[in-house]
Amino acid sequence: MNQVSRHSFILISIVTVLYWTSLYTYVPILAPYLESLGYSFKLIGLIIGSYGLMQITVRLPLCIWSDRLRLSKKPFLLFGLITAGASSFLFTLSGAWWVTLTARSLAGISGCTWVFYTVLYASYFRQEEATRAMGSISFFAITGQVLGMTLSGFLSEFSGWEATFQAGNIIACAGIVLAFFLHEPNNHNPYEPIQFKDLAIVMKNPMLVKIAVLSILAQGIVFITMFGFTPSQALSLGASKSDLTILSIAFMVPSAIASISAGKWASSKFGDWNTIIAGFFLSAICTFAISYAPTFTILAFSQGVNGFAQGLYNPLMLGLAIQTIEPSKRTTAMGFYQSVYSVGIFCGPFLAGWLNETFGINGGFAFAGLLGIIAGFLAMYWQWKELQKENDLNTLTQ
Repeated sequence: MNQVSRHSFILISIVTVLYWTSLYTYVPILAPYLESLGYSFKLIGLIIGSYGLMQITVRLPLCIWSDRLRLSKKPFLLFGLITAGASSFLFTLSGAWWVTLTARSLAGISGCTWVFYTVLYASYFRQEEATRAMGSISFFAITGQVLGMTLSGFLSEFSGWEATFQAGNIIACAGIVLAFFLHEPNNHNPYEPIQFKDLAIVMKNPMLVKIAVLSILAQGIVFITMFGFTPSQALSLGASKSDLTILSIAFMVPSAIASISAGKWASSKFGDWNTIIAGFFLSAICTFAISYAPTFTILAFSQGVNGFAQGLYNPLMLGLAIQTIEPSKRTTAMGFYQSVYSVGIFCGPFLAGWLNETFGINGGFAFAGLLGIIAGFLAMYWQWKELQKENDLNTLTQ
């Protein structure tokens, strides 16, 4: 890495943290804030889910268009920060439902630009260092998410709801200023352009399809609970707005620990599929437990375990999604994978909002727990099918 690349590496690391911080500054308080405006659970579910809807419709076409035209990645980073800031700014303007829906949709469009951060970040490394680069930028992304969610509760408690949105806007503006100084290498691109023919090929890959289905269910769980209605449940148990920061940290830190270390250990000891199965069933139990937690302390503890469980299966599914894809088509596979799992980001909170309207907020948590059970049994079935296939092959070769 030369001196220019080293400078840009530091700069994009900071910009990445600011990008994710700006996107997550208001996430923990969004559902309670919308409730305070008198919105129905149906409308809250739609607004929260619009983040995923934009990623379903925009992410993959944006990637294909960018790669086919060989467009610079830097403008997309700026666009992501601009839309993140605009999202926060719109929340401060009005309580009208269409304004808040537009605001959250802009955050979803911003989230679509994440792939350009990863591509530009990797360009500062040699191609054989791409895996290490992805690990590093994932760390900075998680750091930004934790910082944003930590700020959320404190700002809303001591300065009001609006302060969280103002902070998100200010942080995004800081990221925009720094992003202007990024240097983009012109002679190094470790990724193959996305081609329509490649997309058709990867969509037929059995393992990718299975993992994509499980990821839809996984995203549905987290966007119904921690990134959806769990903060509202915490407030109903007497938690303060600043306690939402504790709830966020209780969830995110175990999730990060499991992603970095425990998941690898469990995978090597028990196997990928067994770890994924255990993670989904444990997450389902903790999700059902949200409805029955008698105090905020017990709720926070249960969601810490939930975060750990989700940290077990998410990285493993990410690896399995591209494990059987040839290297030249892995970027295409990742674009498809991320677009498909956004279905869960939209449908999870959207459907939970309808259930909450009919059965109360516990209806949505029961639905999310059911998603975990379904995912666990699906993973068990697919593991059994793979073992059966291996046994059949062994029988034929004997």
